[in-house]
Amino acid sequence: MDAFILGSSTGGHSLFTLGRCSWRSNDLKAVHFPSSSIGVQVPTCNSYNIVERFYPKRFQWHIVKHHARGIQETSTAFQKSSTKFLVNATSGHPLESEPGAYPKTTWSSVKNALDAFYRFSRPHTVIGTALSIVSVSLLAVEKLSDVSNLFFTGVLEAVVAALLMNIYIVGLNQLSDIEIDKVNKPYLPLASGEFSTFTGIMLVTSFSVMSFWLGWIVGSWPLFWALFISFVLGTAYSINLPLLRWKRFALVAAMCILAVRAVIVQLAFYLHIQTHVLSRPAIISKPLIFATAFMSFFSVVIALFKDIPDIEGDKIFGIRSYTVRLGQERVG
Repeated sequence: MDAFILGSSTGGHSLFTLGRCSWRSNDLKAVHFPSSSIGVQVPTCNSYNIVERFYPKRFQWHIVKHHARGIQETSTAFQKSSTKFLVNATSGHPLESEPGAYPKTTWSSVKNALDAFYRFSRPHTVIGTALSIVSVSLLAVEKLSDVSNLFFTGVLEAVVAALLMNIYIVGLNQLSDIEIDKVNKPYLPLASGEFSTFTGIMLVTSFSVMSFWLGWIVGSWPLFWALFISFVLGTAYSINLPLLRWKRFALVAAMCILAVRAVIVQLAFYLHIQTHVLSRPAIISKPLIFATAFMSFFSVVIALFKDIPDIEGDKIFGIRSYTVRLGQERVG
């Protein structure tokens, strides 16, 4: 229980002064009342004796009780104010405008989640896939009237379905390489812990289902088979199962990249526009042959250079890429 003092604690004049006698701090004595837990210090000088003589005991008790209650209420209010301040300070919320902090926190969470998903999707592969599909689709255009709303719709269907499958493939690769990416690419959301393994599984499952669903409702067999073959090769490339995880073997990994980037994207999406969108017979044109040959060479370059930054983690976890086998200097 706090100590309450009636009078002056510095030796100055008190609230009650009778005659020439003042109550000083060294003239106070502690008094405890049986009916209260409050201890009060009262004066011991002659002035107190005068008060005691001329005022009845009940009145004296009223004075002491009144002042003690006022001090106690002040102390209780101060304690409540201090407690509220400490709770607000330790909770991390702004003291001046707590309600305004919640929208900022929500917006920050949304922004961080979008940034993590952006890194999860590996945007350079998204951009490359989209440009490849648009460029090969233009190879099927023979006259200006071919560029119609139907053409743009067919290209959009192909791009969206392929991007959904692309996110499945790069997401599965990250799920299979979490420990490797902690060394090679610690900024990726699965390696950094921003996404849990369960979140990664849900994302790759959702995007693969959406990709196949879109390919099915479009009704284009070239598009559907392009998605299916990409799914099979992308899964075999990354997933750690017996006879799979082909990325461990440099030649097989390069063949997977070559098949998807050079053959599947070029032939299947060209035929999607040629046969399904423009309703023409399937033919292999000279521009298509040239594009396939160029992308084959480019895919070999991708297969060689993509592993140069990953040499440390690949060495640790037994990924025998060309960079690990030949060295960064020879591959570069």
